[in-house]
This record gives sequence, structure tokens and C-alpha cells, in this order.
Amino acid sequence: MRKSVYLLLFGILLSSCGNEKQNSDYSEEEQQSASEEMNAYFAREFEKEVQESPETQTRRGLKTNYDRWDDYSNLKYAEDLEQARERMDYLDQVDVAALDEDTRLSYDLYRRQVQNEIDDYDFRFYNYPIEQMHGLHAELPAFLINMHRIDSIGDARAYIARLEGLEKVMKDVIEQLQLREQNGIIPPKFVFDRTLDASRNIIKGKPFSKSANASALLEDFTTKIDQLDLEDAERTKLVNAAEEALVDHVQPAYQSLIDHLENQQLRATEEAGVWKFPKGEEFYELALKRVTTTDLSAEEIHQIGLSEVARIHSEMEKIMEQTGFEGSLQDFFDFMKNDEQFYFADTEAGKEEYLSQAKQVINTMKTRLPELFHTMPEADIVVKAVEPFREKSAGKAFYQQPALDGSRPGTYYANLYDMKAMPKYEMEALAYHEGIPGHHMQIAIAQELDSIPEFRKFSFYTAYVEGWGLYSEYIPKEIGFYKDPYSDFGRLAMELWRSCRLVVDTGIHAKKWTRQEGIDYYRENTPAAESACVKMVERHIVMPGQATAYKIGMNKILELREKAKTALGEAFDIREFHDVVLTDGALPLTILETKVDNWVQSKK
Repeated sequence: MRKSVYLLLFGILLSSCGNEKQNSDYSEEEQQSASEEMNAYFAREFEKEVQESPETQTRRGLKTNYDRWDDYSNLKYAEDLEQARERMDYLDQVDVAALDEDTRLSYDLYRRQVQNEIDDYDFRFYNYPIEQMHGLHAELPAFLINMHRIDSIGDARAYIARLEGLEKVMKDVIEQLQLREQNGIIPPKFVFDRTLDASRNIIKGKPFSKSANASALLEDFTTKIDQLDLEDAERTKLVNAAEEALVDHVQPAYQSLIDHLENQQLRATEEAGVWKFPKGEEFYELALKRVTTTDLSAEEIHQIGLSEVARIHSEMEKIMEQTGFEGSLQDFFDFMKNDEQFYFADTEAGKEEYLSQAKQVINTMKTRLPELFHTMPEADIVVKAVEPFREKSAGKAFYQQPALDGSRPGTYYANLYDMKAMPKYEMEALAYHEGIPGHHMQIAIAQELDSIPEFRKFSFYTAYVEGWGLYSEYIPKEIGFYKDPYSDFGRLAMELWRSCRLVVDTGIHAKKWTRQEGIDYYRENTPAAESACVKMVERHIVMPGQATAYKIGMNKILELREKAKTALGEAFDIREFHDVVLTDGALPLTILETKVDNWVQSKK
């Protein structure tokens, strides 16, 4: 379901404005009938979206259209816009006052999603399809490796068909890049080095060369079919077909992409911020609204960041004193960066030890969840290292949601490419954020809800989702975790990192900071490794506004919790509060605040 850039929602449209009737004017039967009709519409439109996206079907554990990719052609934008306008025409005819409370909320959320898609059409080219964080050149092979299960010969043939289909996809992607350049949208120079390297990695090894090592895709395919009960002749036939598809379709697809990127690189500049785009300032303002679901300006976000950085530095100084360290905070940062006691060995054994301990952190937290939550996810969670073919360019850590049918658990991916970027003292906070009680709790619970329409189970409001992740780093401290002062320092280091993001993201895109100025700010104000500082700034550059959502979201959740505790006193139950936050799916912060306020009133 590829939609216009930044299909994230903000504000609240008063959808019932102008409608003179009130909800009380309708009988319970009339409300039930109208709500059932509305929810049936949501279900039909969601299913239509799923049917348009073979990749979504695969992510949901389905094997329909298992041999196809999504439509990446430029024509898809216009088709999506027309579909959004048709939906808005339908929504305009709905008698909102006749809907029950839950369905009215779904209506408001859906209407804003549609309206945003219409509004965002003018900025449909304001992103980079090929970039080092989530570029299609790496995402599509990762999709095959992580999502495409092979349980039969038919599944294997579908995999081969998808290999062949990459040629058409890359042709469409190159056209997308050309259209963006015509509109003044070219990534800065550093993006090309990262993406060219990753693209070349896809076509390295057997069968692209006489290498002893198989390429990432061939290794994945052969590993999967080895799990099938096949005759040798059938296995050989499938492997030969896969090798043929790789050589005849994947290699030319990626070589065409590489040639285009090398050519476009000649015209790229060092300018990092979106201020360089036509209407760049307007676009960034919109991006901030979409990702934070607030009306905070770039300057306001910048100032919040500076204030939070100062506060956290003060708390870190107290921990520094607690450990008996003598020197400045910057000296302590250098100590934490460089002392070998804080890092695992950069060896296979060291990486295995990291994964083992990360699993233990999550397993220990599992035993304490009843203290914090009534509602638990049914899906399990596993810990994995980021695959070698994309670890150099991928982020530090991330979460992959489970399949709806239970065929795939949630996955916490740790990037162990640079062990200096994964210190021991941050391990706890990172596992809590990406695993439990963080993304796994929030996303798996949302997917498993049977009380909301399907589209809401998969809505992604960055400030809510990432705000919850960052809040989840903090709440274990309240039940006795982070006993080691260095680990508690790591928690603060992670929060400091997200606070610096407010400063640097707005600095780059609104204040015209250079890439190097952003790197310097992180290096001077955090204990992070140089490689982490570089990666973070490069992420800001290709994902404008996105990184501001974490701290804005966390602050709002903490603010709402404190307000509820003050109002309810002894009647406040943290488990009930977490249910209020988690059991309606992801929400814009404005609606989350209304929801918490209503809960407080109901408790009173």
C-alpha cells in the first residue's frame, strides 16, 4: 500500500460540523445500523488496499499474488489520488451524528487519512526512493529474505517469479528518480556512496561471478528449499531456475540502477536540508505536522530539544558523581566511548554474546509485564542480527511486526556491523524500546484487537508509535530495572540522543545546518560512537522530520500520565492507563489526549 509521502495524520477534523442533528436524536437501533454500514465500508476499502498490494498480502501471511510485487510506477500516484477523492465523496455523504462513539472515532481517523493523501499529492516527489535507510534497492531483497516463506514447490516458483519481476520494478524506480530530478529533488552526495555500495552487494557472489560464496538472495533461496522434502532432480531444477532469474533479471535490474545512480551522483551537491527543494520550507512544516501530529513549529521543536539536552546533561552529571568519576561530563563521555569494559568484542563470538544477553533482557522483562499491563500480546518476539547484506547502511536497531496468522513472530533486529555503536550500557534501553514493553507490545496488541476496523490496526502515527517506544525505555526504571548506574546512564544516553534529534533535524532542514554541523552537535553532546553520529545525521537528511516524533511523543505520554495521576490520586492504576493508551491502536497525540481525559472523567 504505497501512498503519498508522509501518509501520517495530524490535528482533528470536526467531521460533524454543519450537521444539525445530534447523536441523541437517533435510537440505539439506528446507531447500530449506521455504524455497521460504516464499518463495512472501512472493511471493504481496507480489503481493496490489501488486494492492490501483493507485498502487504505477504506481510499478512497470505500467499495470494505471491509471485508479484507492488506497483511502483509513477501512474500509481494519480490512481491513488483518484481513489482518495472517491472516498472523500463517499465520506461527505455520511450522516456522522448517527454513528456510535467508537465508529465516529474511526470515521474521523479515516477521513483525515484520506484528506492527508489528497493534500500530500503536491509533495509526492519530495522523498528519495533510493536512500540508505529504507531504499527499495535494499528493502525488496530484505522482503524476499524475511517475508517470502517457501513451504512448497509453488512457493519456490513464486520466489523465482519475484526475482524476475525485480527488473520491471527497478525500471519504474529509475523513472521515479528521473521525475524527481526534473522537479529539483536529488539526494545529497553521501547518499550515493551508501546506496551504490548496497546495490553492488546484491549482485556479488554466485551466480553473478565464479565465487565460492553464494549471493545473499541465492543463499536465502537454497536455504529455504533445503527445508523441503524434494528429490535431488527437483531441487537442482529449482536452483538452476533461480540462478537463471538472478543472472538474466536481477543483475541487469541492479546494473541499470547502479548506472543511473552513478550518473546522477555527478550532479549531486552537499546541501543536506529540504530547504533546498522548491517549496522546501512549506514541505518541512507539513512533514513536522504529519510526524508529530501537533502544530509545533520547527523553532518550537528546536527549543524543546535544547531544553531537554540541558536537563539530561544535568542528570548524567549526577550519575557520573555516583560512579566516582572525576572530570567533566565530556571527559565521562570519552570514557564511556573508549573504555573496553563497555563493549563486546567485534568478533562472531562477541556478536553472539550480545544477542544472547539481549534475549535475556527481554525474557526477564516478560516476567514483570503483569505489573505494568492488563492486556498482553499473543504473538511472541525473537531477537536477530541485521543481515550482512544490509547491515552497513541499516539503522542501529528496528522492529518487524509479526504476521497476523501467527506464522512469523515479532522481531527485534540489532545491527552488529559496528560493535562500538552497540555499547553494553545501552543494551537494556534498546531492548525495551524495540521489544518489550516497547514496539512489540504496542504493535502486536494493535494487530490483535478485534474491536477496531482493520485499517486502524495498521495505522502508523510516528509520534505515538515511537513516543511509546521511548516511554518504554523509561518505565522499567520505575519497577527496579537499570540497577547498574552505567546502564541507567545508557537509558539517559538514549533519551539524550532523541532530544538531540529535535535540535539537529530542525537545524538541518530549517536552519540550513550542514551535514558536518549536525555530526559535530551529536559528537559534542552525546557519548555515541562517531559512526552512530554520522548515521543519525544522514538519517535526518533523508527522512526530514521523522526523528523529532520520538521525544515529542514520549513527552506527551508522560504529560498525560502525570495529569491522570494528579487527578485520580490513589485511584490511578498504571495498568489501566496503559490499556487506555494501547487498546485503540495508534492515534494522533491530540486524540490520545482526549481519550485519556475521558478515561479520567469516567474514573471520577
